[in-house]
Amino acid sequence: MKDQQGMSIIVKTVTRVSVWLILLYGWYIILHGHLTPGGGFAGGVIIALAFLNVMLAYGKDFTVKWLNIQFLKDMEAASITLFLVMGLLGISFGGAFLANFLGKGKLFHLFSAGTIPLFNVIIGIKVAMSLFLVVWVLADIDSTKGGEL
Repeated sequence: MKDQQGMSIIVKTVTRVSVWLILLYGWYIILHGHLTPGGGFAGGVIIALAFLNVMLAYGKDFTVKWLNIQFLKDMEAASITLFLVMGLLGISFGGAFLANFLGKGKLFHLFSAGTIPLFNVIIGIKVAMSLFLVVWVLADIDSTKGGEL
């Protein structure tokens, strides 16, 4: 008997190709957020939607095998610690919490904004993992048991 979890073979095939493009676009938005519209929040939402796309197309069992959920939880928890460390480095080297302590570089270049791209990456990871894990937990709730996990 065929695996009945997930959607049709057409949706799975499109997802197999498109999820990598969506992830690439999310990272592009995160890394270029100081030069173009976007940044950590917008890129993080895009990355979370790529993971959600896999879960909808293939089902939860495949997603557990494809993504290490515990690692995503650890990354989500560590991202706030990294944000705090960056803030403390701002105090140490820049004189204020979250102060820029890196060189500014050349205008309109990828490494031209000091600590802003680093904050975009940290926020992108936080948003992506948080949003996906919220959906993951909501998908795990069995409504016939009164919302118990």
